[in-house]
Amino acid sequence: MTELIYQVDSYVREFDAVVEEVRGRGVVLDKTAFNPRSGGLPPDTGYLVKASREYRVIDVEIDKESMNVVHVINSEHDLLPGDIVRGAIDWSRRYRVMRLHTAAHILSAIMYLKNGALITGGSIYEEYAYDDYSLESFDLDIFKDAVSEANEVVKRGVDVKIYWLSREEALRIPGVVKLASKMPPSIATLRIVEIPGVDVQADGGPHVKNTQEIGEIVFVKAENKGRKRKRLYYSVRP
Repeated sequence: MTELIYQVDSYVREFDAVVEEVRGRGVVLDKTAFNPRSGGLPPDTGYLVKASREYRVIDVEIDKESMNVVHVINSEHDLLPGDIVRGAIDWSRRYRVMRLHTAAHILSAIMYLKNGALITGGSIYEEYAYDDYSLESFDLDIFKDAVSEANEVVKRGVDVKIYWLSREEALRIPGVVKLASKMPPSIATLRIVEIPGVDVQADGGPHVKNTQEIGEIVFVKAENKGRKRKRLYYSVRP
């Protein structure tokens, strides 16, 4: 499996790696700081650099059979197995996604605690995010109150903790999974993202180190998308 640098340190912007496999425009490295498309998170974009040549990475995917990360180059390239490359992430884009991702965890924790609502869908983009919740009825005030309460957590400046637990131990934590229809992958050890006193979730994506980095969570709108699909759109600023 590709070593996932971002799971240990989400702030790594550049890294050196070895090309292990080439699949047309797809390149597998021995390690990567690029976050792949997964769990509603968009893939990172950026560059792979060999000597003085730059190759634009436009998509990053997980091969579900090998669990390797495949970096998709925007055009034909001359990378070969054994080549040493330097990876560079589009940091401003990634950092904004990190802020939205941590905001999503705070909001989902509040919705779960106050309303017993689980997430039934959602996506994060660079400019905004949305989550669907398993609420039976649509109430705009529920979402506005959740955003207001989430911003109080942001202001407190809570450190975000990352650690690993055995699957058995992790799944004993109440609310460690807040997705209505999806359990973590069947692996022996799960990565845990904890915002002490607020939330504990099994999660594989990049996050900020402290809630103050989020800035301000902004309510955009809410929609009734059907049974158990009450949707909250939100963003962060600045």
